[in-house]
Amino acid sequence: MNRKIHSALLLTILILTDLLLVAQQGSISGVILQQDEKTSLPGANVYLKETKIGTMSNASGFFELTQVPAGKYVLVVSSLGYRTTQHAINVDPNQNPSLTIALTEEASSIGEVMIAGEKGLREIAGSVQYISPRELKKFAQTDISRVLRDVPGVNVQDEDGWGLRPNIGLRGTGVERNSKITVMEDGVLIAPAPYAAPAAYYFPTMGRMHAIEIMKGSSQIPHGPYTTGGAINLISTPIPDELSAKVHLTAGNYGFRNLHAQIGNRHEQFAYLVETFRYQADGFKELDGGGNTGFDKTDYLVKFQWNTHKDAKVYQHIRFKLGNASEVSDETYLGLSEVDFEQNPFRRYAATQMDRMTTNQQLSALSHRITLNDRFEINTTLYHTQFTRNWYKLSHAIDSAGNKLSLGQLLSDAEAYGETLSGEGEPTNHLFVRANNRAHQTLGLQSVASYRSGNHDWQLGIRIHRDEMDRFQWDDAYRIANGTMFLQEAGKPGTESNRIETASAQAAYVQYQFTYGKIKFTPGIRYERMQFHKQDFGKNDTERLGIDLKENTNRVDVFIPGAALHYQFTEQWSGFAGVHKGFAPPGSKEGTLPETSINYELGSRYFNRAVSFQGVYFLNDYQNLLGSDLAAAGGEGTGDLFNGGEVLTHGIEFEAGFDLMGFFGNAFYSLPVRLSYTFTDARFQNTFESEFEEWGSVQKGDVFPYLSRNQAAFSLGYELPKLQVYWNARFVDAMQSTPGQGEILSADLIPAYWVMDATAAYQLNQYMSFTVSVNNLINQTYLVAMRPAGLRPA
Repeated sequence: MNRKIHSALLLTILILTDLLLVAQQGSISGVILQQDEKTSLPGANVYLKETKIGTMSNASGFFELTQVPAGKYVLVVSSLGYRTTQHAINVDPNQNPSLTIALTEEASSIGEVMIAGEKGLREIAGSVQYISPRELKKFAQTDISRVLRDVPGVNVQDEDGWGLRPNIGLRGTGVERNSKITVMEDGVLIAPAPYAAPAAYYFPTMGRMHAIEIMKGSSQIPHGPYTTGGAINLISTPIPDELSAKVHLTAGNYGFRNLHAQIGNRHEQFAYLVETFRYQADGFKELDGGGNTGFDKTDYLVKFQWNTHKDAKVYQHIRFKLGNASEVSDETYLGLSEVDFEQNPFRRYAATQMDRMTTNQQLSALSHRITLNDRFEINTTLYHTQFTRNWYKLSHAIDSAGNKLSLGQLLSDAEAYGETLSGEGEPTNHLFVRANNRAHQTLGLQSVASYRSGNHDWQLGIRIHRDEMDRFQWDDAYRIANGTMFLQEAGKPGTESNRIETASAQAAYVQYQFTYGKIKFTPGIRYERMQFHKQDFGKNDTERLGIDLKENTNRVDVFIPGAALHYQFTEQWSGFAGVHKGFAPPGSKEGTLPETSINYELGSRYFNRAVSFQGVYFLNDYQNLLGSDLAAAGGEGTGDLFNGGEVLTHGIEFEAGFDLMGFFGNAFYSLPVRLSYTFTDARFQNTFESEFEEWGSVQKGDVFPYLSRNQAAFSLGYELPKLQVYWNARFVDAMQSTPGQGEILSADLIPAYWVMDATAAYQLNQYMSFTVSVNNLINQTYLVAMRPAGLRPA
């Protein structure tokens, strides 16, 4: 009996204790919003510092922490791409706080961006796109081509299947080596020699980027020097607000491995970031006789910042950025003949076994920001880059009669030259592999002053820039027997292309925005003064003594005006229109004219909590379009620009996104849908004999080559607080490899194709997540190009 009484008493005490503890507990709830304080932010981490109590915001940005013991806490809210915030919270069982917390995008506060995040793009009088950190995280792509295919108005030609050397154009400008667009990293020109030789084999590593901005139309006036199609600004990882470390490991088929690691911290007056990104693969192409066809690329990046106290009367910071990127890839210029492509599209000929690209890029940037008051700010950057590369690749062959055979000629008669390419049959002594050795460097200073006063916003910028490209190349002679190549005679450096091209530029722009009620009017003008100089030492002057020196000089002064109008019909719906002058530098070749055009756009956009939309009609009227004689485009590889005549390009860009569950209040999950579509029509407006052999005789009405008429992308997601699943499909319409009109001939046809990707991610806790991704879900093999030489798969 006593034992039963004792047990009952103990049970009573435990129940009373639990009830007492519950009575001393409270809860915290609230909504997480983006910085516009209108758009919910799902998937944000919400936790109490120095405890294990935490959760994630749901599809409507709502969160709730329950059974929190009474007391004082620090509530931490963080989300990828946003500044982490901390809030002092007092949990009282009788008062359960409900909070509304708006997070500021990191990109909008680092002083290296043009649009200032998702909020900023809604207010710009022009066509712009912003790919946020959340969007980049969905598929975690290392291939910039796959990322940009979802953006309307962007034209991409794949080449190597990994995105190492993308070919990107905007609004039908041409895609050859990104030579017709302005490419920046953190607001600074990043091409190895953007004025003297823009078509280079370097593009910043996509996998380490934090966000991407794409500016088209009159919104690109501040950027230059290429203002026809647009500008792309890649935003690198910002310095974190608190001690933060990240390690991301990926493994996949074809021997793909990826390591992305970073650590950083911010103190009161000092901050730093150290980051590395390495990815490599064995390759998916099959070299005759076996061998590696992959790559190995490694980036290192450090940032240091010193700043005044936040409450200083005049805030300043100085930031130093230092980076190094190196690459070794076993890639070739030589594609396949049509017969061999049909048999095995992933084959690589034995004659390309020596082909290898080695590159190294070094960058340094010193930036200074001073905020004199809440109206006036100046950002100044001194930058320097060095880029060296040597693409050692099969150049040509010599037949038994002593005739030089280009790669295109070798492929055109597979029956006659098949054994030369495969290394079978009788030994061949006449394969020549060229060391395409080049060195680039840039040095520049740019400064932008911004002043805001009431309805008036002014922006004034200057840039002083110099860049250089040094070619010093040679050919090595090889013998191939039984599928193996043997060096017969090493060439002397400088006995092939042996020249230096330099460019110096001084640029300035002013852009003004006047706001009156619902109207924003934004006129601007850019001035560029450029001097180009080429020194060709010839093949016999390897010491560069000037005994056979040929020099070219070209000078250009140009004003680039533009204006845009933005009207806010309602709080969610706005329209815009713009007109500006398109321009691209002519290079050093005498007689080459600058690329000039008049560009128009008319568009509308709509945003609310669940739906976003933007539609744009554009028209680019070229008085003179420039083409590039690149080996990558099937040319001789001189790099010279040539006049391409009059071209009229017009099209439609459309994108929409909405959450199917966003209409139902505090939905537990999200079903985000996104759709983009681009229609582009570009046609020559005159008849002429092109200086570029691949174009040949161009007729009025011929369509521009390597430009898909229709492109579309569609994605669907399923988002829970800890689980996200996404599916994406992209369509690229048929295009032709040479100018022409009417039905595309089979010899010039690059067929239409679909590509589908899928990914799933699970957030185990606030420190760890797991992701599974499948690129090319339906395992489709498709033709992406007939250049540089031959058919290329992806």
